[in-house]
Amino acid sequence: MTALHWKLVVDATDPHAQAAFWAAALAYHEEDHGPLVSRLLDAGAAPAEATLTVRGRLAWRDLAALRHPDEPFDPATDTGLGRRILFQRVPEPKAGKNRLHLDLHPPAGTRAAEVDRLTGLGAKVVREVAEAGGAWTVMQDPEGNEFCVH
Repeated sequence: MTALHWKLVVDATDPHAQAAFWAAALAYHEEDHGPLVSRLLDAGAAPAEATLTVRGRLAWRDLAALRHPDEPFDPATDTGLGRRILFQRVPEPKAGKNRLHLDLHPPAGTRAAEVDRLTGLGAKVVREVAEAGGAWTVMQDPEGNEFCVH
């Protein structure tokens, strides 16, 4: 069997703010769908109400994405063809504990500096964990999704 292509999809009340946070947190590329959106609007294939302007560029109202900077992408749409995270708008805020989360692994000895950097981007520290198997910091992104920094 051939390995499947996948992307992680995250529900968000503000997909563009979440994409900006995670692009900065992971040093990923925030995809610019402006040219694609313009092309589809001009062709009458997408309604104007499905779009908005984000940081001076045309974007989908309910979707934002980021991609790993070293992986292939479609230059016509800026859509990643490899590791991607897609944020989709939902009306309700996060409720309950995550069933899936990211573990971030900065270089050895830099966890405290990484936690400070992420806090500066809008993340919050939930707790510090020190167990026989290791130590890490549990954090929340701006919408309350938990992730760990090891």
